[in-house]
Amino acid sequence: MTNPDHAVWMDVLSYMNTNHPDKCRQWFNDLQPLGTHAGVLSVRTISDVHNRYLQRNCTESFSEALQAVSGRLLSVRFLGPDEMGEIAITPTRIPPVPSHNGTEASTNERVEPADVLPPSARIPRPVHRASLRDTVSRSEYNDSLVINPDYTFENFVEGPENRLALAASRAVAEAPGTAYNPLFIHGGVGLGKSHLLQAICLRLLDRKPEPRIHYVSCEAFSTEFFHAVEANRMNDFRHRFRDVDVLVIDDIHFLAERERTQEEFFHTFNALYQNSRQIVLSSDAAPHEIPHLEARLVSRFLSGLVVDVKSPTYETRVQIAKRKAKIRGLDLEDDVACYIASKVTTNIREIEGAITKIQMQHLADKKPVSIELARTALDQSITELKPEVTISGIIDAVVDHYGIKLTELQSKRRQKSIARPRQVCMYLARRHTRYSLEEIGGYFGGRDHTTVMHAVRTIEAKRDQDSELDRVLGALERQLAPKN
Repeated sequence: MTNPDHAVWMDVLSYMNTNHPDKCRQWFNDLQPLGTHAGVLSVRTISDVHNRYLQRNCTESFSEALQAVSGRLLSVRFLGPDEMGEIAITPTRIPPVPSHNGTEASTNERVEPADVLPPSARIPRPVHRASLRDTVSRSEYNDSLVINPDYTFENFVEGPENRLALAASRAVAEAPGTAYNPLFIHGGVGLGKSHLLQAICLRLLDRKPEPRIHYVSCEAFSTEFFHAVEANRMNDFRHRFRDVDVLVIDDIHFLAERERTQEEFFHTFNALYQNSRQIVLSSDAAPHEIPHLEARLVSRFLSGLVVDVKSPTYETRVQIAKRKAKIRGLDLEDDVACYIASKVTTNIREIEGAITKIQMQHLADKKPVSIELARTALDQSITELKPEVTISGIIDAVVDHYGIKLTELQSKRRQKSIARPRQVCMYLARRHTRYSLEEIGGYFGGRDHTTVMHAVRTIEAKRDQDSELDRVLGALERQLAPKN
C-alpha cells in the first residue's frame, strides 16, 4: 500500500475507535489493507473466522469510517487469508514519451491503472491442498451462526461457577466424539454458554484437516426443517445436519412444544451418536426441566455429560471486566475493575455494557480511565435507570398484562395472541434498555436482529394508528418507569 493509502487506513482505525468503540478489537491492527479498486477497499483478514465475523458485524461501520475520512463514496470488502479479490484488470497503454534522443519510446509497454489492487492482493498466498471435506467444512457447515473470534478458551475466565463446564468443553475440543457425547451445558442468560460453544468450534477449526462443523441456533434448525418439508428437500436437510463431524446447537430448549421438530431432531441425534459424531448443546434449563420435551430426548441428553454455569462470583466478575476491556484495547486498573464488579452483579453481558459506557466516557472526556471516570459513567446510567428497566421486568409486565405464559412468549408460535405480546416486549426493550438488537433477540428464542427490528417498526407504526395499543403501551411504560 502506498503511504497515502496507509495513512487513510490509520485514520479509518482511529475513526472506528472514536465512533464505534464497542466494535473495536485489538486484532484490528493485524488487518492488512490491500488497495482500492472500483470504489472498494479490500482488506485481508487473518483467518476465515475473522473474515466471516467482520463481514457480518463490521462492514457497514468500516465503510462509514472510510467514507468519513476519505470524503469519497467508498466501501470496504474483507477477504479471507487465502481469498483472491475478483478484480478485472484492464492494461492501459503508456502514452508516447520522448526519448533522450528525441524519438518516441516504445508504446508496447503496459501499466496497470493506479486504482487497482497491488500484486500482493492478486497473487494467491500458499495454501494447503484442500480436500472436498475441507471445502464443505468451510463453505457449508460454518455459516449459520457467525463465530466470534474473541470467544476462545484463552479469553474465557475460569471460576468455581463454570470450572466443570470449561473442563468438559476443552476435553470435547481435544477429542470430539469420544470424551463426553453429548455435552449439554445449561445456565441463565449471559453466563458464558455461547462463549464455550464457540470456543469448542474455534479450537476444532485449528485442527488439520478441519472437521466438518455445523453451529446453529435451535431456531435455525427448526426453520430449516420446515422449509425443507415445504420444498420437499428433506434429503438436503439431513445431509446438512447429519453428514458432519460436530453438531453444535445453541438454545436447544426451544424444541419445547414442537412435536415434528423434536421427531426430526431425535433421528438426527441418533444418526450422529451412532457414528460417534460429537453433539454439543446449550440450554437455559437442564434437560428434565425443559417443558414439553419428549422423554426420549431427555433420556438421550442425560446419557452424556450435563454441566451448568452459574452467575459469576465477585472475583470472577473482576477478572471478566479486565479481560473484556483488554480485548477492546482498554487497560483497567484493579480499582476500576473492582468497581464494575460491585455495580454489575447479574451477567457477563451487563459487564460488557458497563465497559462500553466507561469507554465512551473516556473518549468523550479525553481523560484516562480512572475510578472517578468509571463512577461518572456508571453512576449516571444507574441514576437514569433506577430502578433499572430490564428485559426480565418488561417480560413480567407484558406476560401479566396479556395473560400468557413465559414459555409461550419465548416459543416459536406465531398466533396473533402470542406474536403481538412478543413484539411489544421487543419494542419496549429496544426503547427502554441499552441492549443491542442481537441481545434482545436472544431473550426471545435466539431471534436475529432483523426480526427484532421488524417487531420494533411494526409496533411503532401500529401505535400511531391504534389508540388501544397506544393506551396499553403507555400503561406498561408507566409501570416500568423509575419511581422517584
